[in-house]
Amino acid sequence: MAIRPIIFLPDKQLRLVSEPVVKIDKSVKELVADMFETMYDAPGVGLAAIQVGVPKRVITIDATRGDDEKDPIAMINPEIVWESDETIAHEEGCLSIPDYLDMVIRPERVRARFLDADGKQQEIEADGLLARVIQHEIDHINGVLFIDHLSKLKRDRVVKKFTKAAKRIAAE
Repeated sequence: MAIRPIIFLPDKQLRLVSEPVVKIDKSVKELVADMFETMYDAPGVGLAAIQVGVPKRVITIDATRGDDEKDPIAMINPEIVWESDETIAHEEGCLSIPDYLDMVIRPERVRARFLDADGKQQEIEADGLLARVIQHEIDHINGVLFIDHLSKLKRDRVVKKFTKAAKRIAAE
């Protein structure tokens, strides 16, 4: 297992639509293990493979808090198959857009279908933080960032801020 570097806005890879995993082999299992280690180290509650530069439809999630027992979930080729009509606004952030939070409206509950790390088909119905993280990470593998759910003005400001920061770091 290894901690992989997380890519940040404005990296264009974050806009890629990730490719489905055709076969769950040793490399996919190693990717999942690395993603969990990277996610916990960051620390975060979710991570998409594209955030570590791998354009595969793989996400890792652990929506537990504080001293709660860890509940890691690896989702391969996940898709949302149902979402509630009820929505909820909640503050979101992203490991690829550090130190920026904003309110995002999403469905309150979702049902997702995916393969686990052993290749078994799974389905999960979630609400609260887990539902939000599932939606956020599936957005990532579809090339969508949480800032895309904001107004154009807010999104443009965030992109401009991170583009300036990237140029400043590159010049150092």
